[in-house]
Amino acid sequence: MTDFPYESALIVGAGSGISASLARQLSAQGVKVGLAARNIEKLQGLIEETGASAFTTDVSQPASVAALFEEAAAAIGGPDVVIFNASARQRGPLAELDPAEVEKAIATTAFGGFLVVQQAARRMIPRGRGAILMTGASASVKGFAQSAPFAMGKFALRGLAQSAARELGPMGIHVAHFVIDGAVRSQIRPDRVEKPDGTLLPESIAQTYIDVLRQHRSAWSLEVEVRPWTENF
Repeated sequence: MTDFPYESALIVGAGSGISASLARQLSAQGVKVGLAARNIEKLQGLIEETGASAFTTDVSQPASVAALFEEAAAAIGGPDVVIFNASARQRGPLAELDPAEVEKAIATTAFGGFLVVQQAARRMIPRGRGAILMTGASASVKGFAQSAPFAMGKFALRGLAQSAARELGPMGIHVAHFVIDGAVRSQIRPDRVEKPDGTLLPESIAQTYIDVLRQHRSAWSLEVEVRPWTENF
């Protein structure tokens, strides 16, 4: 019997990295997991491995997000935990960026975050408990050249997390934002031989999320930064 404090979790913007590791670790805790993505077919192997429910959604569209939460509630209950991992990048010189593409990127990373947090809050407030976790990046705290749209979206998501935590925390809902300050290891982004553990292991990132979900409300974290041990602080 697990002592994990939550029974169901919805991961929005699910992919093969952090989200996949979270799905595995949450499932191991006996949690019913839902995975939501624009293209859920790419996660079929993970769905079979974890027994997760799958949902197709477009986080930039209010009706799509509302429908997602209705479907998730019917399939897994709750959800008690909602994790927002969706984001979009639009790289290029400021003077050359396509405004329509920038709008789409911000609609996914920032407006999508708002829509998901709003739907989660509407369901958690009456129950007086729950957790909402948001995945940030280095761009949440520092903007890089030719990457303004990503920083704009991630800065906004961080602001949303801070506001939501102060509003929802007293209602029993734990809101936390994670700054993933470094490259996440994958098959296409392996560690360099000359710099071992120079990337973030997705399983270790997921463990940090699990640890935060276990926190007692007397000492909740609002923001957690994770980075490789070789990173210059």
